[in-house]
Amino acid sequence: MNKIFYFFICLIPFMGAQAQIHEVGVFLGGSNYIGEVGPTTYIAPNKLAFGLLYKWNKSPRHSFRASYIQSEITSNDLNSKENSRTQRGYRFDNDLKEFNLGLEFNFFDFNLHNLDRKITPYVASGVSYFFSKYEISDPQTGARSGGRTERRKSIAIPMIVGVKSNLSPHLILALETGARYTLTDNIDGSFNNNFGNINNNDWYVFSGVTLTYTFGEKPCYCAQ
Repeated sequence: MNKIFYFFICLIPFMGAQAQIHEVGVFLGGSNYIGEVGPTTYIAPNKLAFGLLYKWNKSPRHSFRASYIQSEITSNDLNSKENSRTQRGYRFDNDLKEFNLGLEFNFFDFNLHNLDRKITPYVASGVSYFFSKYEISDPQTGARSGGRTERRKSIAIPMIVGVKSNLSPHLILALETGARYTLTDNIDGSFNNNFGNINNNDWYVFSGVTLTYTFGEKPCYCAQ
């Protein structure tokens, strides 16, 4: 965890050298999984997720963003509405940590020169790299197995939608949900344990709120 905070501290000299508005803040919400184990509901947070967020606002319509989020990803067949899954009864837990770099686009101008109340929906995407360690259990046999998702496949494409508004000249509150399509079918351990559909990769979702603090010189959003 210390390495993560060192990473954000190292960004400070770079941030101060730019004539732009920066945001640093926190993410707090929940996580859920979509795959071979448990229910297939797209947005159904069942575990706490939290992290750090940085944005570099390049214009009223777009910004670069970097984030770190961690959560326990878990799912249980007994919570599924599919008879085949409830009869099987598998459960898995995964300790997942994600780093993300991407772009955020605002539907409406979010000009930080203007101190009036502003609100805009936004979308974001980019690329994520995650570290995950799973444990899967079979209640019928009592067997447990664990492992790590393959490092070379620990990449995800986030698809984030949200809405944000300024609470004050320096505080911005946002509500967002982001589904991550991964390049692996092994977040739940199904690939190593030979069950499920090997042609469908796993997804995980982070939903929650972000609160960021803005600082730095006010940007000049001028035509270049």
